[in-house]
Amino acid sequence: MSEVKMIATRESYASALIELGKKYDNVVVLDADLAGATKTAKFKSEFPDRFINCGIAECNLMGVAAGIATTGKIPFASTFAMFAAGRAFEQVRNSIGYTALNVKIGATHAGISVGEDGASHQCNEDIALMRTIPGMVVINPSDDIEAKAAVFAAYEHNGPVYMRFGRLAVPVINDSPEYKFELGKGITLRDGDDITIVATGLCVSAALEAADKLKSEGVNARVINIHTIKPLDEDLIVKAAKETGKVVVVEEHSVIGGLGSAVCDVLSEKYPTLVKKIGIQDVFGESGPAVKLLKKYGLDAEGIYSQVKDFIKENN
Repeated sequence: MSEVKMIATRESYASALIELGKKYDNVVVLDADLAGATKTAKFKSEFPDRFINCGIAECNLMGVAAGIATTGKIPFASTFAMFAAGRAFEQVRNSIGYTALNVKIGATHAGISVGEDGASHQCNEDIALMRTIPGMVVINPSDDIEAKAAVFAAYEHNGPVYMRFGRLAVPVINDSPEYKFELGKGITLRDGDDITIVATGLCVSAALEAADKLKSEGVNARVINIHTIKPLDEDLIVKAAKETGKVVVVEEHSVIGGLGSAVCDVLSEKYPTLVKKIGIQDVFGESGPAVKLLKKYGLDAEGIYSQVKDFIKENN
């Protein structure tokens, strides 16, 4: 059996930026003095004249990116999710969203898997914040291949895009010739008719593992990867709800306002269905090794398996 490749999606972001930079001279990358951590320093090495360090001034970073976008260039504004979505929310909303400028935001170090940096840096609220901005596309890729595809798709899309990347290395799960990334379209990774598990980001690989454990006990779980949280693939979600009757949403994000809320919004209107949300349960994170934190908060394969199993028992 071949060894599973493990790559952090922040690394994928940097690799994709370099590919774009070689192909298109209108790509400009900005960072907020975190180029070593976001990995955009690699782009700087290749294209120093198209890299701008805005310093520890994330609000200014977004304003500069907005200004650059008005010249016809395509800026990728890069920093930690906590600063991109949190500290600079007003500038993202008013200078980028309200004006519908063609700015791409690369937000790294998202979620609780930031690990030892602790609660102050573990942004579990960014998807909720970005979903509320009219016209903002929100993408949360599951692995290296999907992250690169997301960056390319963001470049092609005309309008603001928020991309969420992680610090922790995650398994490469989309390395098949059939894989196709399309904005706004979810992917059914595993078929099943007993329950649907809808997952995003690093939780997708864990959801697949959980589905394997459930299958060994006679439960056929459908697994759907939602890489684009906004616009959401509503048809795929509704179809799965109709065919399986129960839905579990798994995300490395607060259960308030994220993918789980988006799924509930759709189903409450179009096909009322029992939904369980697995994620960060309205608490702040804590400092610790990323893998242990994911386990503690029930976001590893075992935790997802146990919670899905309990949900089925409670509602049969």
